[in-house]
Amino acid sequence: MMKDMMKVAMAIMATTAMPTQLWAQSANATAKPGKWTDASLPVEERATALVDAMTPAEQASLTQSTVGASLLDLGVALPSFIPESMRIPKPAGSIGTAGYVRAIPRVDFPALHLADASLGVADIGYLRPGQQSTALPSTLSLAATFDPAQARAAGDLIGREAFAKGINVMLAGGVNLAREPRNGRNFEYLGEDPLLGGRLVGEQIAGIQQHHVAATIKHFAVNPQESGRFVYDARLSDAALRESDLLAFEIGIKAGRPASVMCAYNKVNGAYACENPYLLRDVLKGDWNYPGWVMSDWGAVHSLKPSIDAGLDQQSPQDVNYFDGIENAVAAGELKAGQVREMALRIVRSMIAVGALDHRAVPGGTIDREAHSAKAQAMAEAGIVLLKNDGVLPLAKTARRIAVIGRTAAIGVPIGGGSSQVIPWGGVHRDAPDQASLTALLAPSYTRGAPLKALQAAMPGATVTFDDGSDPARAAAAAKAADIAIVYAVKPEVEGVDHADLSLPAGQDALIDAVAGANRRTVVVLETGNPVTMPWLGKVGAVMEAWFAGQRGGEAIAAILTGASAPQGRLPISFPAGTDQLPHKTVTGYDPAKQRPLGIGVTYDPFPIDYVEGSDIGYRWYEKTGAKPLFPFGYGLTYTSFAYTGLSKADGAALTVKARITNTGKREGTEVAQLYVAPPGRTHRLAGWAKVTLKPGETREVTIAADPWLLLSYDDGAKQWVRPAGDYRFFVGKSAGEPVLTGTATLTAATQARSR
Repeated sequence: MMKDMMKVAMAIMATTAMPTQLWAQSANATAKPGKWTDASLPVEERATALVDAMTPAEQASLTQSTVGASLLDLGVALPSFIPESMRIPKPAGSIGTAGYVRAIPRVDFPALHLADASLGVADIGYLRPGQQSTALPSTLSLAATFDPAQARAAGDLIGREAFAKGINVMLAGGVNLAREPRNGRNFEYLGEDPLLGGRLVGEQIAGIQQHHVAATIKHFAVNPQESGRFVYDARLSDAALRESDLLAFEIGIKAGRPASVMCAYNKVNGAYACENPYLLRDVLKGDWNYPGWVMSDWGAVHSLKPSIDAGLDQQSPQDVNYFDGIENAVAAGELKAGQVREMALRIVRSMIAVGALDHRAVPGGTIDREAHSAKAQAMAEAGIVLLKNDGVLPLAKTARRIAVIGRTAAIGVPIGGGSSQVIPWGGVHRDAPDQASLTALLAPSYTRGAPLKALQAAMPGATVTFDDGSDPARAAAAAKAADIAIVYAVKPEVEGVDHADLSLPAGQDALIDAVAGANRRTVVVLETGNPVTMPWLGKVGAVMEAWFAGQRGGEAIAAILTGASAPQGRLPISFPAGTDQLPHKTVTGYDPAKQRPLGIGVTYDPFPIDYVEGSDIGYRWYEKTGAKPLFPFGYGLTYTSFAYTGLSKADGAALTVKARITNTGKREGTEVAQLYVAPPGRTHRLAGWAKVTLKPGETREVTIAADPWLLLSYDDGAKQWVRPAGDYRFFVGKSAGEPVLTGTATLTAATQARSR
């Protein structure tokens, strides 16, 4: 081992000593196969041998990617705001994905084909007719399952389809915490809690990478709104960062071991994320000892030497190609050739570690569309959250007249827009008049599985009528004539666009109010990517949050409505009663004139965002301020009821609690028992949970071990994690706002200089 390390050090010294001569070396046509071809050798040994067989120019070629697809292929006029980097022809050798790094045939290193994203294989599907994939429910819906197994299954499906399409790098793994509930990209993320988000994103990443496809985790870090995302400066203390946004990444990285980390657009405490020494060098590669590579978001690089010195390894496509100057910078002595070698080594090491060299992804693999669509439906059902139910649901078998109201119920379920948008099997309905324009491609899109048809198929004995809701008075009349009215309410979301408030758009709040006024037995199905306010809540009989439910969202919603499947989802994000409860009453820097899909072509003057809540995000902010949200984090109803008894604890150097959960209702159901712990003088934090399915009358004891990191706090002065000795309040409950069993644990002191 020591001998190998000395070889690596000597190689770095050699490449640092004579950069100009080395760069000018001519490469042999084909390198003799080396250790890197031997799959029985350790990853580090193979990666070192392969990188050292490359010329410096070949090493440098791995440090930048180009756009793998071309908007020119659309055959439509491109608006002026589209950057030049997206107007180039598709590179030779690219299969047409979001990013492309050319192969190095001399040493048999494959090309990198980088594709979006977390909701399935986006694969720039709207540029390549026929390139469709399984559209999974939104990542926020996945978080609502509170189920690591579902996250692993989602990653497994994504990795399997990516590999079959010839893609070997997936830009999946979004875990930015939901500090801003009006953020148009929250549907791509995993909610407001670092433990929930970190555990689930780690499982999703592991699921992808088991198919020899590299995954990323993104966007590192503190990238919680789209308004001004290219320029704003997220400001908060080191301790607040470590205990919240960075903790989510840390948990996810340790659990999933992603091949790459994608740094964000914005600044963090004065420095752009992709040239931020604190984030990349000190924390990620220093404290966490992360071995993979850091890639930039598309267009997020602002320099050459400062970015590389800070820890950036790969520049993604953008108009100003800073990394094109690597050769000259090495020749001038501004950069060391050893730095370039290290960057290449991180990329090669990750690709070998996931098996992408030994198992080459090739286009044309088989995909079981039916099986994957069925999995997507199961995930959607697991993520749907029942928020209110006055006995209206499940729909009674005796309900003969059902009024379905809402234009999109006859179209499909919404798909989140932007770089993550998946084109599902069967294509999409684009909610725009001009289907050939680029604007149409960025418009709200829907699956072609209509919830109306799914409900009709699920209830063949009922008369299901439809009203598009364009006239509230007419819709109210239809509701009055029915046994039950179901309003499907939609709020589309797209990357690059935030919302001014939390209301439903297009007069839907007024529509629901009118329908509920005509029929108290009104069910509201929310299809949103964020929390919404509900001024009509007291008038309706039931409310269901279905999120963006994916490929078979219509069928999943129908299954929950009819009781064929029982609701089991829990809110991964608090639903505020109003924007006045939030740390920021308005979205900082919000300008309605600058809300454009992808955020391309709009200019903001730089501005700061002071995150006054620190690490007290979401439910912790409500506890700190004493405000009562509309629905708390972790909340969700079922079609049965549960009782909690028999609390016990084991404390000291750790904390483990036990409780007995009994199904006190008349049908099988799933409960998510949640453990929240408050260190001395701090707010409660989710420290663990247990998800259990019980038959009527069944009792089971659950054990929840508090995650040790959630018992610690970061000491800014000492630069270490500490757990002061003392009493720690805790409760086991149904949500952050519903403690059922409470107690106090006495814990001993502990310190941790480094991270997890």
